Order: sequence, then structure tokens, then C-alpha cells
Amino acid sequence: MEANTRSTGRLPAAFLTPGSSSFMDFLSEHQPEMLPGNRQLPTVQGVVEAPHGTTIVAVTFPGGVVLAGDRRATMGNVIAQRDIEKVFPADEYSAVGIAGTAGLAVEMVKLFQLELEHFEKVEGAQLSLEGKANRLSTMIRSNLGMAMQGLAVVPLFAGFDVDREKGRIFSYDVTGGRSEEHGFAATGSGSVFARGAMKKLFRDDLSEEQATTLVVQALYDAADDDSATGGPDVARRIFPIVTVITEDGFRRLSDDESSEIARRILARRLEQPDGPRADLL
Repeated sequence: MEANTRSTGRLPAAFLTPGSSSFMDFLSEHQPEMLPGNRQLPTVQGVVEAPHGTTIVAVTFPGGVVLAGDRRATMGNVIAQRDIEKVFPADEYSAVGIAGTAGLAVEMVKLFQLELEHFEKVEGAQLSLEGKANRLSTMIRSNLGMAMQGLAVVPLFAGFDVDREKGRIFSYDVTGGRSEEHGFAATGSGSVFARGAMKKLFRDDLSEEQATTLVVQALYDAADDDSATGGPDVARRIFPIVTVITEDGFRRLSDDESSEIARRILARRLEQPDGPRADLL
């Protein structure tokens, strides 16, 4: 449905009719084929090869939450892209990290951003963090048909809960099942290794600086054992995307800040390749 304003100067009636505060409900009623889950799927044999994003990690600290992701996308045994962005702001107080089929995941994030913006404009207030997590769960469930063909999207959602005044993390499965994680979480092909690193180094009293160092170190550990996860690339100046969400809102660390954390970790690894790394925090 396009807004043709050239002839009459007016929007179609659908745009002017009061309705649901959900943009997905609006599309379902007026142009359902625009929703990813309603598209006609081609009949194919086997699994479709497409670029996949991998490891996403998140850690809470007393002032909020840190969400970070590596920069590598793979297609089978090939590196499809070295500097893909996998962490996006959902709104002022939340963010999404994507793992799975990269193209569908980015499209889902954009639709999720629009969903939250639409709700805020219609209702005049923001959804609660719990409500945002539930909306994302519904969107993942609508992609189940494509997930059954191997085009799965499994994001990690994190944000600052202004009602509870703390950072929270939500993980999902391909069916849209939602779980709240406490302390730290990881998703993607390198999540097992990243979770192991965070499990040993996480504390309830981490500062923001320590939390950002922890997520980069967890991504480094994941890249050390998982070929689909990209570690800090000093030669190309490609470093993990690290975001911090506090009561002041969403903030993405600059490339200089991310690179400084990565260089400290790399320097210590040269001194102690297999030694303890807790003293970095």
C-alpha cells in the first residue's frame, strides 16, 4: 500500500483510520504480504546458503547492561563479510543483537524498530521492557516457516528497565520462546565458548568499564575456538561493536574505545597466551 498524494493530496483512508498500536497488526490488516512470515516460500531441496551472523554476548552491571557482537558473517566455510554490524538500537533504552541469517535478521530488526516507534506515537508512551521483549518474540515466531528451511533468526535483546531501574537480558529460540537471562548471556555459533569465559569472570559488582572489557574478552575467547566468530582485526581496524544501555539511554562505544579495549586484551594474551585473564577486569 503506497501513499499516493500527487492527485488528491490526501493519504489513503487506512492511514487515517484509528486502529491498533501495533504496526504489525496494521500491516496484517492492510497489506499482509509485506510481513516476512506471510511471504510465499519457494520450494527448494536442502538448506539455502545465505550469510549468517554469529556470536552476540550481553552482561549486566549495577548501572545497566552491555550488548556486544563480533563483526564476521559466514556462508558455509567462507567468510562472507568481515565487518558486518550485528548490534542495533531498538529504541532509546534497548538494543538487539542478531545471530542467524543476516539478511532476514536485519529486516526483522528494522521492523521491530518501526513497531516500537509506531506504538510510542499512537499511545504517547513507551512500551515496558517486558512488552518490547514480547513483541520481539511474536516477530521471531512469525519467521518459523523460514527457520524450518534453515533461515533461522535468533536475536539477543537487552535494555534498561526504567521501572525496575536495572539492565535486563532476554534470549530466544527459533520458535519465539523467550527466556530472561540473569547476569550474562550469549547466542550464536560461538556462544558456548563465550558463555564459558563470562561464567568464570562475571561478578555482580562489575563497573561499566569492567563489563565492556568482559564482553570483548568473551568474544575473543569465542573467536579462539569458533571459526565463524571474528576476533579483533588490528590490521584492518575491525573491532567488536560494543553498546552500553543505562538510565541515560543507548550508547555505542566509538571505534577508538573498542579498539583500546581489544588492544589491552591482545597485549595481555601475548604475555600469557593460555594464562589467567581475570586481572584485566
